[in-house]
Amino acid sequence: MKLFLGLDTSAYTTSLAVVDSRHEIIVDERIPLTIKPGERGLRQSQALFFHVRNLPRLFERLQTGLSREVAAIAASAWPRRVEGSYMPVFLSGFNQAQTLARFNGLPCYAVSHQEGHIMAALLNNEELLRQVSFIAVHFSGGTSEILQVTRHARHFLQIETGLSGLDLHAGQLVDRIGVAMGLGFPAGPALEQMAARSSGRDVPRLVTSVSGAGFSFSGVEAQCMRLLEARCPPEDIALGLFRAVGRTLEKVLIKESMRLGSKHILLAGGVMANQFIKQHLIGRLCRPASGFKLYFAEPGLCSDNAVGVARLAAVLHHRETSAI
Repeated sequence: MKLFLGLDTSAYTTSLAVVDSRHEIIVDERIPLTIKPGERGLRQSQALFFHVRNLPRLFERLQTGLSREVAAIAASAWPRRVEGSYMPVFLSGFNQAQTLARFNGLPCYAVSHQEGHIMAALLNNEELLRQVSFIAVHFSGGTSEILQVTRHARHFLQIETGLSGLDLHAGQLVDRIGVAMGLGFPAGPALEQMAARSSGRDVPRLVTSVSGAGFSFSGVEAQCMRLLEARCPPEDIALGLFRAVGRTLEKVLIKESMRLGSKHILLAGGVMANQFIKQHLIGRLCRPASGFKLYFAEPGLCSDNAVGVARLAAVLHHRETSAI
């Protein structure tokens, strides 16, 4: 059976994946980039160095002989498929993919990191592709966007950006508050564990900001910082933060659903793995009268990974060979 290799070198993770022609995951390997305690991220030059070091380690984990079955390669070349979208970190994975492809005489496809996230989230949610279009949420440390997704004759996915964050991304908000509480970076999983310890009785209701221009998280950050200074229990602040993100997303999705005429919504990106945000959206939007249908990415495929990129390699190669 043919196999398809995907590489993704994002701001915080080096990822490699292999899927077969049925899109079953054969390999899903990742190495998080090293971030010192107290820091809130990496410079692009630092991340690029880590990717160059990590990629050979990921290839060492592949089974002997697996490469002989690979029919095509894809790699994230840009954050988004729009003009001017560029981050140096993606050069490491894409250059590696091009080198491998040329040496082995294989096709190599350039895709975007965002397309990879959506394709990963579509695993087991393929019924969405029967829609003329659907709405996708991409909430992570580097993106807070509501997207309209349709099929594209060449790239498979056509993605248009709707309402988006005006300042902090959702993942940045989570990380900043988590680091301020003394948690490591990225802080999402640890902050979620902290929120789970809240009794739920004295959780602050943080003010959210949504307008026709987009949505903002800087106000939520300022409110959380004031609560920390006032020595509010950190577990209550954490739960209040996640509820505020959930309310923000609820309001935005209602707005975009009315504008785009769709109630089918795919939720992707690292922030969407959070159980409290997920529970809020299900409770508010999935009532019978609302008509919304939510499709969540598998938890392990919410964070940065190369599975969606490998799936795109399979889809694009099938289209290319079928057209011959």
